[in-house]
Amino acid sequence: MTAAFASPAIGDGSTLQTAARPWDRTKALDAIINDAVSGDHIVGATVIAAKNGEIAYQRAVGFADRESQRRIDEGEVYRLASMTKPIVCVTALALVDRGQLRLEDPVTRWLPDFRPKLIDGREPLITVRHLLTHTAGLTYGFLEPRDGPYHRLGVSDGLDASGLTLEENLHRIASAPLLFEPGTSWRYSVAIDVLGAVIERATDSKLPDAVRNIVTRPLNMTSVSFVSSPEGNGLATPYGDASPRPERMAEPFSLKFGQSAIDYSPARAFDPKAFPSGGVGMVGTAMDYLRFAEAIRTGGSGIIRPETVAAMTSNAVGDLTVGAAGPGFGWGLGVAVLKDPVAAKSPMMAGAWMWAGVYGTNFWVDPAAGLSVIVLTNTAVAGMTGDFPMSLRRAVYGA
Repeated sequence: MTAAFASPAIGDGSTLQTAARPWDRTKALDAIINDAVSGDHIVGATVIAAKNGEIAYQRAVGFADRESQRRIDEGEVYRLASMTKPIVCVTALALVDRGQLRLEDPVTRWLPDFRPKLIDGREPLITVRHLLTHTAGLTYGFLEPRDGPYHRLGVSDGLDASGLTLEENLHRIASAPLLFEPGTSWRYSVAIDVLGAVIERATDSKLPDAVRNIVTRPLNMTSVSFVSSPEGNGLATPYGDASPRPERMAEPFSLKFGQSAIDYSPARAFDPKAFPSGGVGMVGTAMDYLRFAEAIRTGGSGIIRPETVAAMTSNAVGDLTVGAAGPGFGWGLGVAVLKDPVAAKSPMMAGAWMWAGVYGTNFWVDPAAGLSVIVLTNTAVAGMTGDFPMSLRRAVYGA
């Protein structure tokens, strides 16, 4: 299916129209997606590519629930996991534009009790900028061994059914030693969960309300939220990598990853009592995420200023190694930014920005090529990293 995409103005909806010509990359993308699904590598997927503001490719294929044979619908809702982060970061940047928040604000201005210390006992200054750039010295539990501090303290990565409040999780995070002096290194982390709490204080509202009022409602992203509609109503069943084919996630479910494992609770997406994780907590459709990506690509759509878009999507960490993104990448104010396509072995152009989620999702925006590509699957982590997403990228660029 091909269609034209009109990036919505604030408060407007978006309209789809039939495109005049099919995209010349359609057959290559179809072949890769068909092979991944027929080969039992990916259970189900929705892929949308927009070029210069028009939808050049749109495909929904495979199973939303393999066991009941429910097919993926084009309006399928997926667990976005870390693709939540750019949305929450834009919410924070909108507050910066409005003067309600500053990048150099100490986190303690908003969260007076959030005072993690270095291993030597010193309490360094952590700023909002450090949170946005993952340079605060925090980490994730799956990035440390099972006997690491986050595991010993019971820190939630935001994917499990911890039963914690956001405040209690912040207390546990602050009780763990920082890995480094803020600003001196890069580490993927729960920083955006902490940022979510900052947003709550700066807006005097709950994070879901702030995100809805500032970002998702103005962009008509009606499917994107922290709590899904009742189970079975359009939310794709998640699967985990296994041989000979992905296995349906149990409740709970553990998947080896990083230095230990990712602990999932698929039911968390339906639990209104689970704390809103700014790092991994949202669900939504590929089309609604495209609305978000296109809004930022085209200058912010009034959510954030064009100058703020430029800052968000430019490298903000100098020559620090951005391990989770790989060689050739830097980090902006909420997204990975491609600095050197050769070092990254990527067909994308310099200045492209992107991220992904551990339930099996990824996206990228390549401003120089006029491209926004959203790839949502229900297969962790094969839909996020490895052969499938890399093959799709090569196909998009004809590489």
